[in-house]
Amino acid sequence: MNRRKRFIYNGIMLTLVGLAIRSVSIAFNSYITKTVGAEGIGLFSLIMNIYGFAITFATSGISLTVTRLIADAIGDGREGECRKIMRNAACYSLIFSGAAFIVLYLFSDYFSIYVLGDVRSAEPLRVLSFSLIPLSLSSAVGGYFVGVKRVAKNAAVQVLGQAFKIIATLWCIMHFGDKGAAYTVLGLTLSITLTEIFGFCVVFLEYLIDKRRLARGSEKSLTRFSNITAMALPLAFSAYIRSALLTLEHILIPKRLRDRGDSLSESLSAYGTLHGMALPMILYPMVTLSSFSGLLVPEFAERSASKSDDSMRRIASRAFELTLMYAILSSVVLFVFSEEIGYVVYRSSFAGKYISVLAPVIPIMYLDHVTDSVLKGIGEHVYSMWVNITDSLLSVALVWLLIPKMGIMGYAVCIIAMEGYNFILSALRLFKRIKFRISLTDAMLLPIISAFASGILVKKLFISAGMQTSPLWLTLEIVFSVCAFFGVYKVALIARTILDKRLKCNQ
Repeated sequence: MNRRKRFIYNGIMLTLVGLAIRSVSIAFNSYITKTVGAEGIGLFSLIMNIYGFAITFATSGISLTVTRLIADAIGDGREGECRKIMRNAACYSLIFSGAAFIVLYLFSDYFSIYVLGDVRSAEPLRVLSFSLIPLSLSSAVGGYFVGVKRVAKNAAVQVLGQAFKIIATLWCIMHFGDKGAAYTVLGLTLSITLTEIFGFCVVFLEYLIDKRRLARGSEKSLTRFSNITAMALPLAFSAYIRSALLTLEHILIPKRLRDRGDSLSESLSAYGTLHGMALPMILYPMVTLSSFSGLLVPEFAERSASKSDDSMRRIASRAFELTLMYAILSSVVLFVFSEEIGYVVYRSSFAGKYISVLAPVIPIMYLDHVTDSVLKGIGEHVYSMWVNITDSLLSVALVWLLIPKMGIMGYAVCIIAMEGYNFILSALRLFKRIKFRISLTDAMLLPIISAFASGILVKKLFISAGMQTSPLWLTLEIVFSVCAFFGVYKVALIARTILDKRLKCNQ
């Protein structure tokens, strides 16, 4: 299998697996939301913000570091170095994840009382601390499989992990769900910890089997522990700062809502609806992009090392055109069917309202995601670090200023403004390094017209046919809209081509 076919194969496989997993996850989260309620989802989301910072410290940039070191070693014909890279990566992961476990376990009471302001979060934080060591080690091994371009291993772990998580979550809810929101949240965190332990066992077994393919390293190995730290620590420090600011931002949201006059229950419900319901739907279509953008990192790393500027320019141009078309289609579909999605998935009109507000920012959000991946691949991760840090700083300031005046909609405005800020700075940097070009007519104007035409037409047809809002009919509406989009877009391309020919003939 040649390089291009392997890239497409790996991307499609990860996309299909990712979509299946995310679809099951959305459906399952819908069930959890109806069981826990908006307030419980808000409390769970706050706990996950503290846990997210602990994950950042536990992993400390190890996944991307392993991917780049493994890709560089294979690209330079030093495949024998891979075993040494993984041993050093495991030591690095154990050091940082062990420290994260100790801090989160010992200071869970402090975090719950003085940071989150809710004593119900102490026990869930202690339970989550036990997941940090296996999670960090899994991250290192996951980076290895991306580096050697055998992503099927990661896909298998994701599928098995999601299946295990659903079983574990159902078991935990059966045992804790009738004891109130606090115990239900405890059950959710217990299922996360059990899933991470299970996932590590599976991925480590896969690595033991896979490493038999690797040649033995020479006695004079070029890889040292310092190679890991030299690349990972700059990534880690930037991640620490951004994660800390992100955690602060999300802790401030319910606090500033309470300062505005909302009760604790109301503030957690509003936060849970926007962050725990609407935002996951906005990010749902990003599964496809995440699959391919993750594979772009080693591809651009190899081409950057070999100075293949034309190849990088060609790939970047095509990647951005396809991303923009896909993002526009996703944005329009979520915007047109936002009300139905909010009702069917969450039984919440407010969730549908927030989906419609956030849907227009999807093209910028998705383009920024791909831009960051390409920047990492060409060694511009330090620049991305500073952009992300300033982004987080401004987000904290906007949350502090806007929420008391606008309520939870202030947080939505913050998301939109900061996505635009991040993308503009990242895109300008990438364009400076790689002079890529995209066709705004083919990649933006025609997709916008085609997506709105197909979405509105299908919606009106279903309404006129008297179809009621249900999971089945909503799925059919979206599928028909996507299919109609490709037909309308093809017709629009043909019409543009004919028009261009006539204009040239007239000249």
